[in-house]
Amino acid sequence: MASDKTNVMRVLEQHKIAYKPHEYPHGKDAVDGVSVAELLGQNPDQVFKTLVARGKSGGFHVFVIPVAKELDLKKAAKAAGVAVGAHPGFPDLMGFGRRNMVVSPKEVKAYVKYQLGALMAFAAAEGIRLQHCKPHGALYNMAGKDMDLALAIAEAIAEVDESIILLGLANSKMIDAGKQLGLRVANEVFADRAYQADGSLVPRKLPGAVIHDKDEAIARTVRMVTEGKVTAITGEEVEIAAHSICVHGDNPSAVEFVKNIRTQLTARGVEIAPIREIV
Repeated sequence: MASDKTNVMRVLEQHKIAYKPHEYPHGKDAVDGVSVAELLGQNPDQVFKTLVARGKSGGFHVFVIPVAKELDLKKAAKAAGVAVGAHPGFPDLMGFGRRNMVVSPKEVKAYVKYQLGALMAFAAAEGIRLQHCKPHGALYNMAGKDMDLALAIAEAIAEVDESIILLGLANSKMIDAGKQLGLRVANEVFADRAYQADGSLVPRKLPGAVIHDKDEAIARTVRMVTEGKVTAITGEEVEIAAHSICVHGDNPSAVEFVKNIRTQLTARGVEIAPIREIV
């Protein structure tokens, strides 16, 4: 038995899984697969390494590749069924697309087409098709209330690829516009954002817009999914539909947050499935 346990050994012991370690002599430089294979007198072309990855859905994926190779994350994502979507926004790099802009529906349609086309080219190079499109930031919020902007987004998607799913704020103008043009639409709810009485999100610049209490956010999310309701920041009960849950990845606790939400939902009998199987 090795005197120094690896993290894998600790996990196996934690779950009471029996294992047998195989040791080999090595120096400080023998840390890569090719060097280890040579130390063991093996042909590196006939030695493989096993990599375990955890997908966004929480499931595990095992990849077996030659020791001299690196895992191609794009191909791994494709093999694991991870979907790719576009997140088009305003041409506002300094404001990260979160500032309102005075634009016409024609301009918005062009922005969305341009950004969809760019991402589709990169995706096609990897043999991947776009699954969905969700407008970003200020464009998302403005189109949620402005039918002309919402229709411009929906038209852009329909003219580029009508199979792409439009993700929009639950019960917003974007959902209405997508339905009007015959697109598949997905109602999105926000785990860590407060709502106004009209079903829109509380602007980030206002106090209480972002929910920092993990337990409160999880409880609100579970209620939106299971009961179809959320309490507005002003106290009103708002009817809401939920096909998809947004959790912002710039939160350091985002991964743990998603795990907790998933645990709470599955405990209540909610089945987690790809969006393409829901709408």
